[in-house]
Amino acid sequence: MIDIAGLRTALAATPLAPHTETLLRAGAAALAPDRHGDLARWRQALAALPRLAATELELNADCIRVGGADCDGNELASHLQAFHPWRKGPFCIHGVQVDAEWRSDWKWQRVAPHVTPLTGRRILDVGCGNGYYALRMLGAGATMVLGVDPTLLYLAQFAAVRHFTGALAAFVLPLGLEALPVSEAFDTVFSMGVLYHRRDPREHLAHLHAQLRRGGELVLETLVIAGDGDDVLVPAGRYARMKNVWAIPTRSCTQRWLHEAGFTAVRCVDDTVTTTAEQRSTPWMRFESLSDFLDPATPTRTIEGHPAPRRAVFIAVKTGR
Repeated sequence: MIDIAGLRTALAATPLAPHTETLLRAGAAALAPDRHGDLARWRQALAALPRLAATELELNADCIRVGGADCDGNELASHLQAFHPWRKGPFCIHGVQVDAEWRSDWKWQRVAPHVTPLTGRRILDVGCGNGYYALRMLGAGATMVLGVDPTLLYLAQFAAVRHFTGALAAFVLPLGLEALPVSEAFDTVFSMGVLYHRRDPREHLAHLHAQLRRGGELVLETLVIAGDGDDVLVPAGRYARMKNVWAIPTRSCTQRWLHEAGFTAVRCVDDTVTTTAEQRSTPWMRFESLSDFLDPATPTRTIEGHPAPRRAVFIAVKTGR
């Protein structure tokens, strides 16, 4: 599930080179048979994927597309459904449309115009999920993308997509950000949809800072609440039925946290309310989704009575520290 040889080669010329074997051992430990009850099933599903030659590959489009083979679409869809639920996408794999829960391309459209061009840059994608954004980053010209995400299903989905794309300079390790040594190895670091899941958001920002080279750029996308002050929503229980949301700040509070973490040139480039067109149930994610998490009488509130989800994108630079 991890491209060990490819990752060794990709990290060889980076500041992470001395730590490569440690990271690979940690990744292997995360894939121990007792770490997840479905791990054996996902491994079997990966082994059963058909060998289909890809003569077409499009990473720089809203729907990541792998094509060129003549195959039984229903059979291929059944193989890919073994990795349900698909949260991020869309993908089109040899004609099979993987319509994920999130229209992740919409977020990328909001983010990409504000990011320093990725051509030739080394990228860290924190909380990378199934690698949709990592592949978009490659499509935008990145030299290498390392994604970290401890959710093993997402690693399996990434491995499934990569099975069809062939070897690419994008890699996923089933680790959290905290497992990476301080490296200053990356030109751009993305953290999208992670900050509010951290018990200590300031510590998360410090870890992001430690991975950037001086002059490197942070792209932070996170939940925010409306307001101009330093208010922070700390849900007493769940937020939109999520049980691990610890803190949702205002935009100005987020910017202050970024400055305190040592970032400069901090700016908010987008602030968008999440809609049920962007996040919804589909045949590829058949569980509850955003429409089930909002108050049906007052959809501007969650079912717990909190403000409905809105997400902001911040760009910041690491300088002098």
